[in-house]
Amino acid sequence: MSIEQHIEELRAELRNCCDVAERAQIEGELETALAECQAMLAAAEARYSSEPPF
Repeated sequence: MSIEQHIEELRAELRNCCDVAERAQIEGELETALAECQAMLAAAEARYSSEPPF
């Protein structure tokens, strides 16, 4: 599963969640997944910008 799919699944779970404790857990997981996605994008941008031109 890609990180984007995982984020979308967490968002869907959050929309349907009624329990306060479960909601807090899902929010934490979503925050972690979003941070991981941002880190992956930053790493990809760094690799792309450091590649020599054609």
